[in-house]
Amino acid sequence: MKKRIIKREEDWKKELTPEQYYVLREKGTEVPFTGEYCNLKDMGIYRCAACSNELFTSDTKFDSGTGWPSFYAPVSEGNVELKPDNSHGMRRTEVICSVCGSHLGHLFDDGPEPTGKRFCINSIALVFDYLGLHIGGGYEY
Repeated sequence: MKKRIIKREEDWKKELTPEQYYVLREKGTEVPFTGEYCNLKDMGIYRCAACSNELFTSDTKFDSGTGWPSFYAPVSEGNVELKPDNSHGMRRTEVICSVCGSHLGHLFDDGPEPTGKRFCINSIALVFDYLGLHIGGGYEY
């Protein structure tokens, strides 16, 4: 299990851009179809923008037509946490980074096989490492 990162909100504000802070720490949402990774089709790993935790691979990414990057499974179930979210008059499942506790997006049950899940994730909550170009990450391709 990875070590949990705990920081004061003042420290997160210093490290993240205002837009990242809004989504990752205040549970905001970026405008659909505006995110950097919405239409990206390159091979690689999507990581948490706040702590670099591996979250999703390009192999599980699909075009949901919703305006946010969508994945049918995380890298590992232990890399994300799922929590009930009843805000805004809706019943949803929030997706959170298991290392730093940052808000990533939401999970829905309308994705493709093999899982039937759609992890709807804000682009601004992610950073992308192109396949084979990451230096010092400790994984192989």
